Amino acid sequence: MQQVGAKSFANAQPVDPRHFPVPLPRPSRRALVKASHVWVLHKQVILRSFGAILALLLAFGVYEARDAIGAAGLTAYRFVQGEFAQAGFGIDAIEISGQTLTADKDIITLLTVGTGNSTLTFDAQKAQARLEWLRAVKSATVRKVYPNKVIVSIVEKVPVVRWRVGDTTWLIDEAGKKIGTDISSYTDLPLVIGEGAADDAVPMVRILSRHATLQNQLAALSRIGDRRWDLIYRNGLRVQLPENGVAQALDQLDMYQADYALLDRDVTLIDLRVQGIVTLKPGEIAAEQIAAAKGKKPAKKPASPPASSTASAPAAAGAPAVVAPVVPVTRTQ
Repeated sequence: MQQVGAKSFANAQPVDPRHFPVPLPRPSRRALVKASHVWVLHKQVILRSFGAILALLLAFGVYEARDAIGAAGLTAYRFVQGEFAQAGFGIDAIEISGQTLTADKDIITLLTVGTGNSTLTFDAQKAQARLEWLRAVKSATVRKVYPNKVIVSIVEKVPVVRWRVGDTTWLIDEAGKKIGTDISSYTDLPLVIGEGAADDAVPMVRILSRHATLQNQLAALSRIGDRRWDLIYRNGLRVQLPENGVAQALDQLDMYQADYALLDRDVTLIDLRVQGIVTLKPGEIAAEQIAAAKGKKPAKKPASPPASSTASAPAAAGAPAVVAPVVPVTRTQ
């Protein structure tokens, strides 16, 4: 420390310190001190806020310039595609196999969506996933063969039944889903008609497949009230099946066909809806024979069918009664 001599205090006077003025800091310095305090205490918050504002401004700028950016990107993409094509990597051939229900134009459209015209930029996996959107396609395989070829192999779902809705006949797979419209290649499949027929057609067709004789000259299976089925034959015969016990009813009908050729007789309706009872409606020739056997003229066909009456079904000469004595037979005129 510097020593102060006695001479320094020769002229000293006692002073009250309260009389000394207090110097005030300049406004700029005071603001700087406050700013430094805020920065130290809230540094992370300030940085995050500044980053958020900057990102918002950048996003707004990109949005405003989206058209120009998109046009520039498209131009660059087309330029690259053109360069690849000129280098011999342009897609010049697409080979498709396995398709029957799926149109070639639908396959090509999905192949070329957003993939460009070069094998170098063509994404085979995405194209394969898009092809499996098609209703008839079960699976698809897409391969690139360099330099300029794409090979597509299609595995389609198998139709098991046809479903007629209005003027359109759909092909139905084993899951009951529509996979395409009927073409001449599938006219041998069973035909079902009626609302909701596709939902239960597959189980019904499987049960019926065990009875080959019942499928002869079968025109269609008609869904009634979305509850039960009718068999419709090409000669106009209709067989009414029950809501429950369909398999047993078909076994019974198969037995009658084997023993009495019931489906070949002159009958227009066979009603199997009530278990243990077979109701027959004879055709015109059979009705005349029944009337002649009773010694009276056959009644003309009424406007609406009257109540049923119980009688044995007529059989051809030399053949036994159609169903008697197995079960009671009801005839309706």
